[in-house]
Amino acid sequence: MTGDSSAYTVETTSRLAQWRIQNLASFSYRKSDPFKIGKWNWFLSVEKNRVLFIKLYPEISTLTRDNPPIASFTVRVISSVGDRKAITHPEILDKKLKNSDDFVWAVEVPLTGKFIIDVEFLDLKTAAPDGGELCSIWSDGVAQQQSSITALTSLGRMLTESIHTDITINASDGSIGSHRAVLAARSPVFCSMFAHNLKEKEFSTIDISDMSIESCRAFLSYIYGNIGHEEFLTHRLSLIRAADKYDIVDLKEACHKSLLEDIDSKNVFERLQNASLYQLEELKDGCLRYLVKFGKIYDIRDDLNTFLQCGDRDLIAEVFHEVLKTWKGF
Repeated sequence: MTGDSSAYTVETTSRLAQWRIQNLASFSYRKSDPFKIGKWNWFLSVEKNRVLFIKLYPEISTLTRDNPPIASFTVRVISSVGDRKAITHPEILDKKLKNSDDFVWAVEVPLTGKFIIDVEFLDLKTAAPDGGELCSIWSDGVAQQQSSITALTSLGRMLTESIHTDITINASDGSIGSHRAVLAARSPVFCSMFAHNLKEKEFSTIDISDMSIESCRAFLSYIYGNIGHEEFLTHRLSLIRAADKYDIVDLKEACHKSLLEDIDSKNVFERLQNASLYQLEELKDGCLRYLVKFGKIYDIRDDLNTFLQCGDRDLIAEVFHEVLKTWKGF
């Protein structure tokens, strides 16, 4: 092993990495210093036995574990002596790299003296959290992201500034302008309203008398992509009712997940009844576990009595069934 620290240095540009190797003895191993390409620190390593093994891999880290790079690249070994003969590995496309065994190149052509390992990254991608299409960390991805942000901002302005609205929504205590095309694109129920000769199409109005104007504004803000977090939390129950009524699946799921996160003694019976009404099985199970498995049903007797007097009979029976199951488990 050489004592020269520069022997482990990889020179880089934004997408290119070159490691100059000198005097690599037979049956020896060398690992580069870390070098940065994209979001990740990388290593190259060489091992010279009967053949030369070259490895490329990212540094082990939380980032690599949670969001490993999916790399497209070319690798060449270039002889630094004579006519600079190059040996090129076939182009690698969209390969996930998590550890040192994910890319290994066995170079069987004998190499002596000085040589360069040249890695050119064609693209680096990450997987979307929801399992959707891969997203480049470089310019195409940035442009797409910026385009989406700008489009959402413009869409939000159409609502807040009433830009060319063509339909009026009448809530229980006020009205707000909207756009047929946006509503139809987000809801099959709205789309059907405007496709047939219903009063909503004829009079350019939609009556949503079971929502306040504030809840209606929050509903439209979600549809237009500019709802705030606090606004969403405040109006979740109204939003889930509207999502169910107008068949907006993503809004219903967003409300469902959010309602699961803060079940407590003040809201558990209300959440339970909404879970039953809108077929939210995970929320219903969460409320029943809170009440029965964790014994909170015995701490809120007044609320329990109100629930027994006013609640759905089938739901009451389900609660007592869970209580009996829990007792049998003791």
